[in-house]
Amino acid sequence: MTLNPGPVPVVALVIPVFNEEPVIPELCARLTALFDGGHGCTWRAVLVDDGSRDRSAELLRAQAARDPRFEVIELSRNFGFQSALAAGLTQARGADAVVTMDADLQDPPEVIPALVAAWRGGAEVVRATRRSRAETGMRRAGFDLFHTVFRHLSDFPIEPNTGTFGLLGRDAIEAYQQLPERHRFFPGLRAWIGFPSADVHYDRQERAAGQPQQTFRRLVRYALDGVFSFSHMPLRMLTYAGIFVAFMGFAAGLFFILWRLFRFEQSPTGFTTLAALITFLGGVQLIGIGVLGEYLGRMYDEVKQRPLFVVKRRTVGKR
Repeated sequence: MTLNPGPVPVVALVIPVFNEEPVIPELCARLTALFDGGHGCTWRAVLVDDGSRDRSAELLRAQAARDPRFEVIELSRNFGFQSALAAGLTQARGADAVVTMDADLQDPPEVIPALVAAWRGGAEVVRATRRSRAETGMRRAGFDLFHTVFRHLSDFPIEPNTGTFGLLGRDAIEAYQQLPERHRFFPGLRAWIGFPSADVHYDRQERAAGQPQQTFRRLVRYALDGVFSFSHMPLRMLTYAGIFVAFMGFAAGLFFILWRLFRFEQSPTGFTTLAALITFLGGVQLIGIGVLGEYLGRMYDEVKQRPLFVVKRRTVGKR
């Protein structure tokens, strides 16, 4: 592990952006204030436009033209948050440390000096752990439910209440770049690579402006990527369900044979019980096929070996 390879370490911020036009002015202003503060580092910001349909890319290019510490990577279309994050990490590979964060300012840039201090203290992986979060209602309930379920399903321990926000040192970045999978769950991959780690606690804030860009469908897909990438438990549950159903079927068959042999049957036979059993067994089978399909679909995507992203344009300000 290498700490502070040079007298003034280079710290890069990797920030995926998708339709964040209302947030970008404040984001750039707060990042500029952070960079101007120095904090004993040389700063870079790698802003990855993930196929935005508003003026996000235009505003980012204008910021890069004004300030050479900002650079913009524009992808050819919307590849998704994880692919945009991978594009930014690839571009920031030469930095001594990389901070990953969202563009909506729910993860405040003012916490970044604490992440850097933890890295300088010996941690190669620094997790920003939420003490509290601003979301309420169904969105908050969904996040809490996911973390609870994932903690019990995962085959690999992952810290709860952590997300994209955090810091990776140079060795951790090199290790992360060796992971080739297409369906990525960043907190899980960050935990999987190991290395000495530390936690910095903070309070997650409300969005600075605009509406959340992660739809319910995308959040569900992201949750499924986390479960199926880091757990065999769904397959084990199918095995347990099969054993249970087979045992219950055998017990029910034995019961009805004895029931008939000893002439306890008084009422005429019907099809209600049979229909219920067929429906139940059909449902279990369909669930099993669906779970197997999720794993097979991910294997199919890996075999195709398509790139995670395609870069359309790179903008770097004059230094």
